[in-house]
Amino acid sequence: MATSEFDPIALARAEAIDTAHEPEDVGEFVTSEAHDDGVTDFRFEALMKGYEGWQWSVTLYHDVELDHWTIDESSLIPTDKALLPPKWVPWKDRLLPSDLSVTDSIGTPEDDERLDDGIGIDEAVSRTEELNAEQQAAEAVESQEAGSPDEQADALTAVEDVVEAVEELDLSRRHVLSELGQTQTAQRWYEGPHGPKSLSTKTADGNLCSTCGFFIPLTGSLKTMFGVCANRWSPDDGKVVSVDHGCGEHSEIRPPEPSRMWVQTKPAYDDLHIDVVAQHGRDERKDEELLESLDEVDAESLAGLKQKALDMDDDIPDTSSFGIGSVSPQDSSGEEPEGDSTVEPSAAAEVCEDEDAEQIDSMRTSETVIAEEAGE
Repeated sequence: MATSEFDPIALARAEAIDTAHEPEDVGEFVTSEAHDDGVTDFRFEALMKGYEGWQWSVTLYHDVELDHWTIDESSLIPTDKALLPPKWVPWKDRLLPSDLSVTDSIGTPEDDERLDDGIGIDEAVSRTEELNAEQQAAEAVESQEAGSPDEQADALTAVEDVVEAVEELDLSRRHVLSELGQTQTAQRWYEGPHGPKSLSTKTADGNLCSTCGFFIPLTGSLKTMFGVCANRWSPDDGKVVSVDHGCGEHSEIRPPEPSRMWVQTKPAYDDLHIDVVAQHGRDERKDEELLESLDEVDAESLAGLKQKALDMDDDIPDTSSFGIGSVSPQDSSGEEPEGDSTVEPSAAAEVCEDEDAEQIDSMRTSETVIAEEAGE
């Protein structure tokens, strides 16, 4: 490698291919940039999928005295056209209040800009007196006067006001809300869902919280802008709302008058689905099946059965004239008749009589059941 015909670009390409493991992943030579101490950065186009806009960077060191090139390192470098992930944001900075549950706690740092040190009553009075003394001295220097009694009374009143403010706002706590904290809080509340830009305010028809009887104003510096809703029927109950917020449960809104007209709606029929009703066994439905079979017997069939019964009564011979003691007219001559003198009905006549009797009994039973059902 000590010859003057040595090509450093070829060496850099070979190193890039060795790093990429695939020759087709290394593209054309792009540029080279010389740094101090004989270090040169050679760039090649990266052809891998998903690495559009990236380049292979191979750094070589050139020893001028020996005319010798050595490899320092090789890596992938993104350009301005490369697809990169978002910049890293620390966990504490990207955390949102909605990400925390009731059991989570991130704590409050000592140098939180939203908080200031509290102040006791004695310290507040001492500072107020010092400020009053400095103000009086400045006025005396300017006007060469000691001041009027009214000015002294005003100074004493200011001290009393400070004591009252410390007691009312409980400023003797270890930390209190700073001016920056109050500003951020007011902006967050005003631009939130309980401010004037909410959907409920747009539909409130001018009924704002400032005129509502359920509105409880806050104390302190935020009392001119915010209060708490105390209406149990309002969606903002127990929440801080702005004075120009609104909802549909304003104290001056009267309940709607009930309508005295009854509107009868049409019945709805479900003609799409089918109800499958389980049937009982035949043994459990004897009475129902009997009634169903009787309903199928109409008046015409009953009339036909009656007529048939009457016809059968006319066709039946009078068996009373055929007895054991009956004889033919020939007996009067004293001659005995040939064969048995008793005349008996044929077997066919007996079968017909039995069938007709059964039909008559069935008809009478049907009439009886239908009559009982009609009576019920």
